[in-house]
Amino acid sequence: MSAAKQSGADIFITSDFKYHEFFDAENRILIADIGHYESEQYTMDLIANFLRKNFPKFAIHLSEVNTNPINYL
Repeated sequence: MSAAKQSGADIFITSDFKYHEFFDAENRILIADIGHYESEQYTMDLIANFLRKNFPKFAIHLSEVNTNPINYL
């Protein structure tokens, strides 16, 4: 956060920010705390697509198990 503020950044994108860390922004920078699961949920598709493209004979099976402990209503 300190380096982002010093660089003049408009936004600090992170995940797993703790409550008191939000105050470090001092209303000088926008914080986007997108969450650990949300920031990684598309990674397995990117990796699977890369593997399919580069290793066409390699069997790929993606799990359909949702491990996100947060349920959105």
